[in-house]
Amino acid sequence: MVSRVIPVDTFDLVIFGGTGDLAHRKILPGLYRRFVAGQMPEDARIIGAARSDLDDEQYRTDVRAALMEFVDRRLHSEEHFAAFLSRLHYVAIDARGDHGWKSLHELMRDGVVRAFYFSVAPALFGDLAERLHRHEIADEASRIVVEKPFGRDLASARALNATLAQHFDETQIYRIDHYLGKETVQNLMAVRFGNVLFEPLWNSQYVEHIQITVAETVGVAGRGSYYDKSGAMRDMVQNHLMQLLCLIAMEPPSRFDPDAVRDEKLKVIRALEPVDPADIVRGQYRRQGDIAAYTDDVEDLDSRTESFIAMKLHVSNWRWAGTPFYIRTGKRLRARQSEIAVVFKDAPHSIFGASAGRHRNILTIRLQPNEGMTLGVTIKEPGPGGMRLIDVPLDMTFADALGPDNDEVPEAYERLIMDVVRGNQTLFMRGDEVEAAWAWTDPIIEGWQSRDDRPLSYEPCTSGPEESAMLLHRENRRWREIRE
Repeated sequence: MVSRVIPVDTFDLVIFGGTGDLAHRKILPGLYRRFVAGQMPEDARIIGAARSDLDDEQYRTDVRAALMEFVDRRLHSEEHFAAFLSRLHYVAIDARGDHGWKSLHELMRDGVVRAFYFSVAPALFGDLAERLHRHEIADEASRIVVEKPFGRDLASARALNATLAQHFDETQIYRIDHYLGKETVQNLMAVRFGNVLFEPLWNSQYVEHIQITVAETVGVAGRGSYYDKSGAMRDMVQNHLMQLLCLIAMEPPSRFDPDAVRDEKLKVIRALEPVDPADIVRGQYRRQGDIAAYTDDVEDLDSRTESFIAMKLHVSNWRWAGTPFYIRTGKRLRARQSEIAVVFKDAPHSIFGASAGRHRNILTIRLQPNEGMTLGVTIKEPGPGGMRLIDVPLDMTFADALGPDNDEVPEAYERLIMDVVRGNQTLFMRGDEVEAAWAWTDPIIEGWQSRDDRPLSYEPCTSGPEESAMLLHRENRRWREIRE
């Protein structure tokens, strides 16, 4: 099956931090894949901007090495590499000084989409925004892309929003969360709102509970200085998991329009109840064999920062009254796995008797690995011997449905960057969303800090602290297994 590629308008995309890790691993490989797919206009240009003193050819050599490393070998082509790299330019620039800004101004073209990707530390956002306007590089039609973290609490998020608002309108600001660019996340909206089969059942009358799991096998080595000031709550829950919860729980928007969708997401965040401390489990992985402990990778040997968190949440509205949402995320877990499981209630009456066992419909939405959806249904086990029931999956794995060699299903970053060029903000966070998420998050963090809680110790390559299982066991539920 071949997907339809819709061209975008021609553009000048400036990547501040164009020599950095994110540019090398995600942004530039994503743009190359869109070029190979035929979505990039003939005269589109990509301009790297960073402190390094490089010329165009040196930058192209640097980017070529990144493409060789981070792009699937099936897409390696000297012809494609040469054509793509010819679109690249470079400007050595000082984000807090005046060097390079005149050169960047002279390089920009009139009459094309101008987009600026701030792939730098948030502390530089204000400096970049101010200089883009002072040097008349950005105009009222320009767009900026900013990466998380969007602050570390409500006060800093408000300050960051205010800084950006001094130079850019909200309609020009694209706060990127790559989870929202995943094919499965967008298919979640299609499944919910495009099929009469699911939406009538998408409420507390039929849904028993919902689980959201984002498990990682990696530790914090190399990111310890950042992560120890953040923790799983700030790094993952406040943004990634919050966005997944919003898409699962929100009401149908009036239309598939950026503000209509984000209005409904905002209502979910504002409907979240405060969390009882008894419904929170925090953990920190310990040393096991050759695997270092969390505290081996951070400066504070007595750190109380969580590398794992599990929580039971409630959304206070008519649709979800009485239906709990269980979320968990952590590092050094058994497998890399991100999924949403919608667990439907039992049939009101079983005609097959107790001997048939307990069977439930579960809609599983897999974000990684092997993106796709599975609906568990109950059928009769084939063969003689009476009515024996088993659960089987109705599976829609995208690699199977679209073909394993289909390279035209874009990855998250490339899809979102093309949305920036189109001017479509549907999959980007709005400023009031960010602030509402922090308004809910801050009291939870302040609570365990005031109680001087220590995270529980857990072994690497497990499902986290055993106590997290009790969040569900005490109500006769269990987490879905994190599989290797």
